[in-house]
Amino acid sequence: MVRMALRRLDPELPVPAYARPGDAGMDLWARSGAVLAPGGGRALVPTGVALAIPEGYAGFVQPRSGLALRHGVTCLNTPGLIDAGFRDELCVLLVNTDPSSPYEVHRGDRIAQLVVQQVACVTFDEVPELPASERGTGGFGSTGR
Repeated sequence: MVRMALRRLDPELPVPAYARPGDAGMDLWARSGAVLAPGGGRALVPTGVALAIPEGYAGFVQPRSGLALRHGVTCLNTPGLIDAGFRDELCVLLVNTDPSSPYEVHRGDRIAQLVVQQVACVTFDEVPELPASERGTGGFGSTGR
C-alpha cells in the first residue's frame, strides 16, 4: 500500500477512490460541468484534488470504459501522465468522438480513472550498436496480423 498526500480543493466532491477491492484505477470526479461538442469537442475538466505522488511513482489518467462505449467520450491524451513533482489540481482532457451528439459533463460525474504505478528511472549507456534480439529492428506491424 502506498501512502500519498492529497489536497481536497472542493470539499463537496469525493476524493479519488477504488470502486471495488482489487481495482487498479481510482475514479475521478468532475469539479465543474462542460459541454463537449460532437465530432471532437473537448474540454479540460478539473477534478477538485491535488496530489503529492511519491518519488519513484507516477499517476496515469485513463478513460472510463462506460463513457467511451455509451457516449464516445474518452481522454484525449491517454494516458495522461502526472509526474511525482506535480502539485496543481488534476484536470482531465475529455474529448467527444461521437459524430452527431454533444455530451454534457455535470459536476460530480465520474469522468476518468487514476492509476498510480511505480516507475523506474534510467540512465543511458551510449553504445555504437545495440545487442541483437529475436525481433530485431522490425517496426509497426512487423509481427503480423
